[in-house]
Amino acid sequence: MPLNSYDLAAIDLGSNSFHMVIMRIQDGQPIILDRLKEMVRLGDGLGDNGELKPVAAERALACLKRFGQRLHDMPLGSVRAVGTNTLRRAKNSADFIIQAEEALGHPIEVIAGREEARLIYLGVAHTDLDTGERRLVIDIGGGSTEVIVGLGHTAEFMESMPLGCVSVTQGFFVDGTLTRETLRRAENEARLETRPYEYAFRHHRWQRAVGSSGSAKALASVCQQQGWCEAGTLTQEGMERIRKAILKAGHIDHLQLLGLSDERRPVFVGGYVVMQAAFDAFNIKIMHISEGALREGLIYEHLDRERGIDVSSATLERLQRDFRVDRAHAMRVAETAQQFFDQVAAGWELRHEPDGSLLRQAALLHEIGMMIAHNAYHEHAAYIINHADMPGFSLPEQQRLASLVRGHRRRLRRGWLNEQASETRQSNLRLLVLLRLAVTFHRSRSPRSNLPNIDIQVDQQHVALRFPHGWLERNPLTHSDLQREADYLQPHITLSVE
Repeated sequence: MPLNSYDLAAIDLGSNSFHMVIMRIQDGQPIILDRLKEMVRLGDGLGDNGELKPVAAERALACLKRFGQRLHDMPLGSVRAVGTNTLRRAKNSADFIIQAEEALGHPIEVIAGREEARLIYLGVAHTDLDTGERRLVIDIGGGSTEVIVGLGHTAEFMESMPLGCVSVTQGFFVDGTLTRETLRRAENEARLETRPYEYAFRHHRWQRAVGSSGSAKALASVCQQQGWCEAGTLTQEGMERIRKAILKAGHIDHLQLLGLSDERRPVFVGGYVVMQAAFDAFNIKIMHISEGALREGLIYEHLDRERGIDVSSATLERLQRDFRVDRAHAMRVAETAQQFFDQVAAGWELRHEPDGSLLRQAALLHEIGMMIAHNAYHEHAAYIINHADMPGFSLPEQQRLASLVRGHRRRLRRGWLNEQASETRQSNLRLLVLLRLAVTFHRSRSPRSNLPNIDIQVDQQHVALRFPHGWLERNPLTHSDLQREADYLQPHITLSVE
């Protein structure tokens, strides 16, 4: 490998296809080394009970094992894999993720719809022609369609619509029959789904429509190969000709169009229906096709973080501002929590990433619920974090963060511990202890810290705090708070004060 270079990989576990891109970063610039794509159709395997069917899960795991072989020599941290709509919906998603991570050999995150939209836009913005115009980006997936308006590299407004090429196919064309009546019903249903978003996106006055991912590329490929559109574009006239060809075929298996691959054919009509609804809703006349999408967005976000551009930090600042958090106090709590973390990280087997960052984030947001009410403000805060749009955070990261904030005060109930995922249960409990102690030491909210050097010793379930001689006697309220905290943490953690 050349000097000043390293490799990154991004994987998109979509509802229709799994995609992987591997890039070499040479002097800060990405160069594509390899691409892999398999039509897994995970969305097809979502049963009526809301769980992934075993046959679909096996299909997906087999694909990930093949991806894992390609990634065998790549270190942890150089691969980012994300799940989208189907894994957001599947009731047994957590169980599947455990198996999927073992097959792939790298962690897998499930991201929220709007976070998916933001990352898609980032991938498009870095690969689309920069005309200086405000973009409308349409990305049709298997189970959802992401719609984004942005300028330059910044997504300004985004939504995730609950329809995709797989879900429309399952809803209207499951037997492959293509009649005028069935197509009309599918188009009407898709149009109803897009209607709530119509005014909001037109209001943002975009100037350039861009399509990304498989359905947009397939539709544009057919238009170009059939001579209905220019290369790299999709027009309303081309869409009308595709509709006529669909009706003429009469069955999905009989669709024989130049530019249409065999693997795309089963969901091509579903993709057409969603795209036509988007054309109608947003008054699109011509759409430009982008090579970038979610997986490229994951790579460029990694590069942005290396350059000091951290979207998650901006999200924390926005939440603090919107919920009128005492930011100076929150920062004091965060700094004390960090000091405690540094002392115990080795003994408690905590990692600076992600554990140390999670602790800091929880400290910065632990009071956002106070804007609703002081009573049970930790519960209000947890609800906000669980349900807010948080760019830069995956859904599991939001859930861990909300769990820490909810548990940072009052008695630690056994139910809290049982709710934690098995792989993070121990680390979450330990981070929670550090957060609770930091909050306790700043109960006075004084900007003038009179905290002494506090020595913390830990073993598996025991925390010992050592203070300079006489300090606790001079601060009886803190001593009393620590005694109460020791009671609150039982039986999970034993806290002693010396």
